[in-house]
Amino acid sequence: MKRFKRYIFIPLLMVLLSCESIVDELNTDPNNPAQASATLLLTGLQLGNITIHEGHTARVAGLWSGYFTGIDRQYRDIYFYNASGGLFNVSWQNIYYGVLQQTKLLEEQARLTNNRVIAGIAKVVKAHAAGAATSGWGDVPFAQAADIAQFPNPVFDKQEDIYKSLQKLLDDAIADLETNQGTTPGVADIHFGGNTTKWIDVAHTLKARFYLDVRDYANAYREAQLGIKNAEGSLLAPHGTSSGINENFYFTGRSITDIDSQGAYITTILDPASAAYRGDAKTDERARLNFYLTYTEANGVKSNFKHNYTSTATKRGVFAQDAPFPLITFQENQLIHAEAGYRVNGLEEGLLQLNKYRAYLNEGGYIGTTYREENFKYEPYVAADFTAGGIANKKREAAGDALLREILEERYITFFGQILGFNDLRRTRKESVVVPVPANNGSVLPERFVFAQDEVNSNTNAPNPVPGVFEPTPVNKK
Repeated sequence: MKRFKRYIFIPLLMVLLSCESIVDELNTDPNNPAQASATLLLTGLQLGNITIHEGHTARVAGLWSGYFTGIDRQYRDIYFYNASGGLFNVSWQNIYYGVLQQTKLLEEQARLTNNRVIAGIAKVVKAHAAGAATSGWGDVPFAQAADIAQFPNPVFDKQEDIYKSLQKLLDDAIADLETNQGTTPGVADIHFGGNTTKWIDVAHTLKARFYLDVRDYANAYREAQLGIKNAEGSLLAPHGTSSGINENFYFTGRSITDIDSQGAYITTILDPASAAYRGDAKTDERARLNFYLTYTEANGVKSNFKHNYTSTATKRGVFAQDAPFPLITFQENQLIHAEAGYRVNGLEEGLLQLNKYRAYLNEGGYIGTTYREENFKYEPYVAADFTAGGIANKKREAAGDALLREILEERYITFFGQILGFNDLRRTRKESVVVPVPANNGSVLPERFVFAQDEVNSNTNAPNPVPGVFEPTPVNKK
């Protein structure tokens, strides 16, 4: 983290918009170059943040969460939990240099022009990146990070303290954004074009996520009520059709034949022919299965499951060339509302919020429009469906447990390809109601990413010994 000035691995710098559209009109005031500098920094740190959540760490999380299967070479080793620190050097660089260091520079520029809008956006992005770091690795540098001159060997802050700091950072971001003070970044903000209302909603959803991570369900529920209101308010990574320039990351990696989803747990619960299929009289998952995955079928048996990269005019899969990638979404917010609502206020509230999400899915939801003509159904549940013998209680467990299982399973499916699924599995692993993803190797499931080897080699404050993949992070030891 200290010496990542060497380079930042943003694949092809991921120029998500054309070069011209990114810089158009940023220099309208020739007497105020600091503003242009701040907006250019904003674009850069947003690009860096996308690589964290859509790139290598998302693939590793998918391999360890029953979403993906490692077939050969590097991905087969990772799939079987053989992960070294060198695998995470680039991810660490993108977090600490690509986002945290750039945010520090941007905040300095924003202060010069008293631009609280840009400062607020930057703080949300910083919290998003730092949250990925602490959720994935546990104790990590934060308070002393991105200040090499003063802290050449930054300390590793406690994970619980980092989560508290992130809540304060997001409160500060919201306060900045609510002022609407400063020149809008326009197209330099590649997500919302400087729309402060949407950024405030995103900040509240991110607060809800972090409260959920530490099992503070009352505050998660409260923040979800203030979070993203509809799909149009979701924070997405925009993509295009320029080969190797602005494509969806998964689409760019489609030529990697070492990773697919053959035998992955998610295929068993989405495939109607599987004994573990989650569908019922009110739920039909065929469209979502086909949106996520392609496969061959013979005599009713599906096999050769691969990720759906289809990018034709008539079919566009979840990882189509220009498919936007979910970062902080309405889907996540509503499902936090459902889970935390149940844990705080009981079955009635949890069911109400789950049904709001099912109503969204029943209109097509986030399922690609070219798959919505296929079979899908998400009719509202009633309380009786979760009683023993009800259609949503196949295990004949307590009604509340059946509802919680349904919510957690819905979260698991919705977060396909995202790091969030891995976070959920670790957070709930010691509870009686879990998504039962089996181990890929042995009987122990992974609990964390491995610290970047560059950091271990260069920072005298790095943990020694370095915790392995099966060592729970502090918040998940409870």
